[in-house]
Amino acid sequence: MRDTLENLYFGNITPNDQIVKSGTALKKAMELSAECEEKLTALLEDKEKALLLRLINAENEIGSTMALENFILGFRLGVRMLLEALDEDDGSLLDPNKEE
Repeated sequence: MRDTLENLYFGNITPNDQIVKSGTALKKAMELSAECEEKLTALLEDKEKALLLRLINAENEIGSTMALENFILGFRLGVRMLLEALDEDDGSLLDPNKEE
């Protein structure tokens, strides 16, 4: 447990910094997205290019914000589950400490 806390303190835990494996559906989608962006950008004039890039940046911001929010919600849910699992006075009908 201490290793995890030390790694967190020293900034060695970065869940948002991941490498996507080659050949996966996600990697293929990312490559297709980059290819489409490149082709669209080549077809557009300056104003349209700028608008496309603004759209892409806004979509990336939305995705990043939602990823952060979902991470926080998932983390909080996990902690609540842990706390509930450790609560010995949770209304259970059985006494885990009593021997019969």
